[in-house]
Amino acid sequence: MADYDFDVLVIGSGPGGYVAAIRAAQLGLKTACAESRATLGGTCLNVGCIPSKALLHASELFEEAASGKLAKLGIKTPTVELDLDAMHAQRIDAVKGLTGGIEFLFKKNKVEWLKGHATFTGKDSVTVGDRTVRAKNIIIATGSSVTPLPGVEIDQKVVVDSTGALELPKVPEHLVVIGGGVIGLELGSVWRRVGAKVTVVEFLDQLLPGMDGEVRKEAGKLFKKQGMTLKLSTKVTGVQVNGDKATLTLEPSAGGAAETLEADAVLVSIGRRPNTSGLGLEAAGLSTNQRGQVEIDHDFRTSVPGIWAIGDVVPGPMLAHKAEDEGIAVAENIAGLTGIVNHDVIPSVVYTWPEIAGVGLTEEQAKERTEVKVGKFPMVANSRAKTNHEPDGWVKVIADAKSDRVLGVWMIASVAGTMIAQAAQAMEFGATSEDIAYTCHAHPTHSEAFKEAAMAVQGKPIHI
Repeated sequence: MADYDFDVLVIGSGPGGYVAAIRAAQLGLKTACAESRATLGGTCLNVGCIPSKALLHASELFEEAASGKLAKLGIKTPTVELDLDAMHAQRIDAVKGLTGGIEFLFKKNKVEWLKGHATFTGKDSVTVGDRTVRAKNIIIATGSSVTPLPGVEIDQKVVVDSTGALELPKVPEHLVVIGGGVIGLELGSVWRRVGAKVTVVEFLDQLLPGMDGEVRKEAGKLFKKQGMTLKLSTKVTGVQVNGDKATLTLEPSAGGAAETLEADAVLVSIGRRPNTSGLGLEAAGLSTNQRGQVEIDHDFRTSVPGIWAIGDVVPGPMLAHKAEDEGIAVAENIAGLTGIVNHDVIPSVVYTWPEIAGVGLTEEQAKERTEVKVGKFPMVANSRAKTNHEPDGWVKVIADAKSDRVLGVWMIASVAGTMIAQAAQAMEFGATSEDIAYTCHAHPTHSEAFKEAAMAVQGKPIHI
């Protein structure tokens, strides 16, 4: 070991990177983590998952009070005012506390934070600022960044990306969201709730690409019901900024007559791309695939011995929890243990209202592979959802028609993000719909809808 500064060097401190570093240190490996951002936690914690949830929660409470929903429950709020500065302050405070928490965990586990941008200078060497270090194992966990829209300049004033959309200094009169995926819908929901008119422009014919078809259709209905304007099968061909306003040029995705749309804020949210440029991968003997990703094997090894990769920078869904699990697994593999991630059981959640969640195969994917049985139960028939005045949504269980093994679960419910954990755990253990149907669920809870959907697979739900 005398030739090496570290057993493990992690490049990037996002959900995958910081978890990998902590787990490696727990396993007795001398570990460092290189991070150029002023705070740890990566995109997710600093400008992604965490701050967006802080705004989502606050905006939900504001809408409940301002719309009269609370008054119907006997809670009268005759004057409701939005203090946007305070709303932003609690977002910033949440991020500050959590980033500081990771720094504390690094110190506790003796993980050295190398502050600066890391660049490969060889297969086992990296420069970070003015320092060059050698590591026996290097984990690439550099995450992803916003995919730009060709011809559209993001100025973070009128035309913003997801980071800019978290920090708008005032509520826009009209926000146009380019892209009907998870991030655009979540941030669009925040600003709609506090008073903005929101228009979502999506190239495809439905929102939420990659999700179950029935979920996508239902999501469109719900967002329209909430007041969003949806322009599906539509592409943006240009954005012209003049002062504090923008003019968008749109046309049908299949081609046709153009139209214009005026807005005072535009959110570009068409996806994310791996952060691989500027890493000096060629110096390490590595290259990327056509999507800019680093290819790996089942154990997260790259084509170069001693170099590993996880998270958004490798193929698979760009999800923080997927990166976290890979971070634990890669550290255990390096330590000689067996680190495993079941990529067939990675839940995904859209934190709108109601929440949308899924795990496993969509109904369309399942039907392509085998014969299936599908059970569905509406939230309007769930007693807890009924008493909470949360009737929208349903739970769907997709099972193999012969073995009854659960292949996928999709749900729309106020707490779907929490409920989906049970589905993921059940699928991890190879559960059948009958296993779930005969598992006692506490009453009254939203989760009973999952039990009833499982019962519906066999045609025997009780409450519908």
